[in-house]
Amino acid sequence: MEPDSWEEIENAENRMSNLNINAASFVPNAFAPAFVPRFGGSPAPAPTQTNGFQEGIPKAEPVNDSNFAEHKEAKIISMDEESPKLPEPEESSMDEPEVEGEPMEPTESASEAAAMEACPVIVKKQSKPKAKRKDNVNIVFIGHVDAGKSTIGGHILYLTGQVDKRTLEKYEKEAKEMNRESWYLSWALDTNDEERDKGKTVEVGRGYFETDKKRFTLLDAPGHKCFVSNMIGGAAQADVGILVISARKGEFETGFDRGGQTREHALLIKTAGVKHLIILINKMDDPSVGWDKNRYDEIVNRLGPFLKQNGFRPSDIKFMPASGLTGANLKEKIDPAVCPWYDGLPFLSYLDSLPSFKQDQTGKPFRMSIVEKYRDMGTFVMGKVISGIIAKNENLTIMPNKTTVQVTDVLIDDEDSEMADCGDNVKLKLKNIEEEDVSAGMVLCSLDNHCKIADRFLAKIQLVELRNIIAPGFNCIMHIHNAVVEVSFQELVGLFDKKTGKRMIDKEGKAVKPRCAKERDVVFAKLQCSSAICIESFDQFPQMGRFTLRDEGKTIAVGMVLKASDQLFTVSNN
Repeated sequence: MEPDSWEEIENAENRMSNLNINAASFVPNAFAPAFVPRFGGSPAPAPTQTNGFQEGIPKAEPVNDSNFAEHKEAKIISMDEESPKLPEPEESSMDEPEVEGEPMEPTESASEAAAMEACPVIVKKQSKPKAKRKDNVNIVFIGHVDAGKSTIGGHILYLTGQVDKRTLEKYEKEAKEMNRESWYLSWALDTNDEERDKGKTVEVGRGYFETDKKRFTLLDAPGHKCFVSNMIGGAAQADVGILVISARKGEFETGFDRGGQTREHALLIKTAGVKHLIILINKMDDPSVGWDKNRYDEIVNRLGPFLKQNGFRPSDIKFMPASGLTGANLKEKIDPAVCPWYDGLPFLSYLDSLPSFKQDQTGKPFRMSIVEKYRDMGTFVMGKVISGIIAKNENLTIMPNKTTVQVTDVLIDDEDSEMADCGDNVKLKLKNIEEEDVSAGMVLCSLDNHCKIADRFLAKIQLVELRNIIAPGFNCIMHIHNAVVEVSFQELVGLFDKKTGKRMIDKEGKAVKPRCAKERDVVFAKLQCSSAICIESFDQFPQMGRFTLRDEGKTIAVGMVLKASDQLFTVSNN
């Protein structure tokens, strides 16, 4: 767009040429007097700085520049109130004598004092000292299907405040709509739709609760024979086993007779290394039982000899009656009017009275067998610390991959922790590895002390239940810590004499090598794995040296690792 007159452009150029490009740069004066309009009276004096710097900054003189064009005064709109005057500064006297015994402090001006009062004082919140961590105990509920394991576990979570009443009422309403009114307590641990529809636990449920002295990790193992492999994984993480027995007529007999899961679970929990077993006789409130002492004694007298035969000492076994549905004898003592013949501690109080399962781990290498893995903004692994101590930002080696990983987060009971000790059930967030490169049965180890990797080993095996005999070439499935692998019997190298407690020898003093083995025999055998696994001898790491052999859905043998790979050619006489 063209201008109306070309003279306007020439005038603009003349005005630009009048600008003073050599004028002094503007410097703001922090101690200049406050601006007051000329109708507002005399300006207040500038505050005086008395903190060791300058006093009385002279007023800045206006710049005299003859090149500036004269400007007309702008019309000023009058204001009703005068601007507030700043208070006169109080000058400190530097000649005051110093008081004996007290150092002289510099004084502040009134304006600085007012400014300090106006500023909010930021006080750092002191962190509370961390309370001493309670001992962690891992408990697993085992037993025949429909014995009431999940119901007892859910009721315990409710009694200890881990599940609120509103949630429980929601479960009860949903269960009633499905005509499953008595299942609502189990839904606190059975979380997926398949488990709730069928009323059967499939995966190992997990919960946490605390008592006055201890904190507990609750594991709810499946009872159906189709999911025994999952039960073995839960038993491998436990310190205490809770064998739940149904006192209802016919249900105890079904679970305890040959082929029932009560027998198999008791054997598997012992093989997993659990030393203390609580037998919780459930459903004592059932109309067919009615808290009858004779029924209770019948179950105790049949279970006691069987558990002793499997290696449990009488001091490591505790029987107690209970009702998972009503909560009787779980947290509070049973009413004497209901059950006058039992005067022992309730279940939770007895758990609180158990001795500590902690062991001194100073200087021991770190071992943790991985139970489960998942991805959530990084790779997480779950498992029980077998040996040693782990802390945040520590480097470990994952075997058998031999991959170095960094632990960025340590979670105990889903809460952040700086470290984890032996026996803790933890979740670790790992760096430098992807989820697809991790699988159950792998072992986290110290950088300078790795676990052994082998595909052959020598073992001492007790045959439990066999349809036929075992001979070289027999194949079955082995469960060792959290690893599952197919194995084959290569050679039977010895037979164990139960009377002498040693290997059987012939007249020439040589070890007897049996051609086959039958049920109840104890043999020494060389086993070949289908692939290399993480393994340790029983005397070094018992949790990684125990195993179970299964075939056709049944447990046929249990055993312990004596030696691995290159050490197979010598057998101890012990």
